[in-house]
Amino acid sequence: MRGAILLVSIVLLLNSPVGLCGCFKRIFSFGDSIIDTGNFISTVASTPIKELPYGMTYFNRPTGRVSDGRVIIDFYAQALGLPLVPPSIPEEGTSPFPTGANFAVLAATGLSPVYYRTNYNFTMPSPSHLDLQLQSFKKVLARIAPGDDATKSDLGESLVVVGEIGGNDYNFWFFARNSRDTPSQYMPEVVGHIGAAVQEVINLGAKTVLVPGNFPIGCVPQYLAMFQSTTSSDYDQYGCLVWFNDFSKKHNQLLQQEVARLRSQNPGVQIIFADYFGAAMQFVQNPKNYGIDDPLVACCGGDGRYHTEKGCDKDAKVWGNPGAFASWDGVHMTEKAYSIIADGVLNGPFADTPLLKITC
Repeated sequence: MRGAILLVSIVLLLNSPVGLCGCFKRIFSFGDSIIDTGNFISTVASTPIKELPYGMTYFNRPTGRVSDGRVIIDFYAQALGLPLVPPSIPEEGTSPFPTGANFAVLAATGLSPVYYRTNYNFTMPSPSHLDLQLQSFKKVLARIAPGDDATKSDLGESLVVVGEIGGNDYNFWFFARNSRDTPSQYMPEVVGHIGAAVQEVINLGAKTVLVPGNFPIGCVPQYLAMFQSTTSSDYDQYGCLVWFNDFSKKHNQLLQQEVARLRSQNPGVQIIFADYFGAAMQFVQNPKNYGIDDPLVACCGGDGRYHTEKGCDKDAKVWGNPGAFASWDGVHMTEKAYSIIADGVLNGPFADTPLLKITC
């Protein structure tokens, strides 16, 4: 019975165009491919993301989202009664962005590429990072809400989403087959930089800030394929890699500590931690409750255990209805998985203040 109720809840969320909460007039968001709604594709001439099967489920066309349909930020917007959050880059200099803007960019990191080049002689494959998104954000604010009072008024009525960001600081390092030990050394820098960004938007006038944690990367098909082991103890009972999930937990613990510190320094500001790890583990641990067959395999890709031998593009195999999968392309999730995570943040229990329970 509980499984049926959960499944009905997700179906309602998937098909609900708007919600009931009118606390926020706009959403501003920062992050990476998890919530990019079209910034990356506006900066490149050619990418598989510009073609089907991306976007096949909800939009029936590619939109720049790295999924088959909506991503987490879309579900937040719809539940809060707002239009889908537009990407900032295409209209950075012209749009009034009356209901907010999304500054997230695919492959963005928390720390700048200069940091990794200087400290670890490592070249991050993407130029985008959190500081650049904040610079763009402040530029837009100066244009659409000039003056301190106008900026503070606009941000005071907005939900600001800072992340998920930082995951690529680890992904790119691990996928390059570098030492597993090093990311733990720079993890405090990543978390501290996220905290500094939160403080910056608060200083500008934000009154409600959502800070999501990292996902269980040990359950991500690309990790499972790249780091396969013949040692049974390397896996948990669900088939996920224990070491990488423990690493994600460490990041999230540090980030929660940072959120607690920021709360103590900013009375009167709601700083909400979103437990994306716990929310995602719901469909890893109990996939049948959500109509998911195997949460550890990609919907779009190649053959093999995790369907990751080929990337997702117009020639890749789509293994079935994306609604029966948690992973879309081996790294990013399906609309179905994102809806489950979003529901846990909107209604609880995977946010210490669920978004739909905030009082205006």
